[in-house]
Amino acid sequence: MANNNPIGLFDSGIGGTSIWKEVHKLMPYENTIYLADSKNAPYGNKTKEEILALSCKNTEYLLNQNCKLIIVACNTATTNAIKELRAKYKVPFIGIEPAIKPAALHSKTQKIGILATKGTLNSELFHKNLEKYQDIQIIEQIGYNLVERIENGFIDDDEMFKLLQMYVQPMIQKNIDYLVLGCTHYPYLIPQLQKIVPAQIKIIDSGEAVAKQTLHVLEQQNLLKRNQTAPTLQFITNGNPTIISNILQNQYTVTFKDF
Repeated sequence: MANNNPIGLFDSGIGGTSIWKEVHKLMPYENTIYLADSKNAPYGNKTKEEILALSCKNTEYLLNQNCKLIIVACNTATTNAIKELRAKYKVPFIGIEPAIKPAALHSKTQKIGILATKGTLNSELFHKNLEKYQDIQIIEQIGYNLVERIENGFIDDDEMFKLLQMYVQPMIQKNIDYLVLGCTHYPYLIPQLQKIVPAQIKIIDSGEAVAKQTLHVLEQQNLLKRNQTAPTLQFITNGNPTIISNILQNQYTVTFKDF
């Protein structure tokens, strides 16, 4: 029965686990398969063609596991490939976009900072979305080396703190009141960012909104799991399983597969 089939998620590594956590919190009985393409991380430095090819490879792997819906749990893959994925495959897709809309709606200073990968900030979809917010000043910053460091487990060391200070301080000086995290890896940096960013600046990401949209699409298509039995939660990586295990506080089994 399709209702019991898993929700699939993929990312260029461990970052999309921040999305998985929100999905699992909202729909605790749903079966899930999380695919971490860590050996090809980061996607943010790749060409659109490379990102599309990797996104198709990940999608096909998840479809072979009978996933009923796929969450592209990566901002770079969403902004560069989701249009093509929706055209090519019949399964419903949920994408991840930087949470500019809520920030723009609630900003008092009319100035918003966005920290994201080069691939997201340079994408056509991102620039198309920006056109909706002509009255807002959006200060963009590429998070050079952040994904690589997170993928290697260096989340709260001095070097990470220095990088974040260098990226965020100029935004603070320009009087932003929202800092949008435009990469699914970056929510893991919130404890570090909170040491740098004044309390009046709100840090937001897309996780909760993505979980709600996933629930909405499953309800709409009558695909919600019908029983409240314990779910099967699979985590698959082609990188170092220990890194994901640590991020998930060693609560789940992570399998290595060279997909």
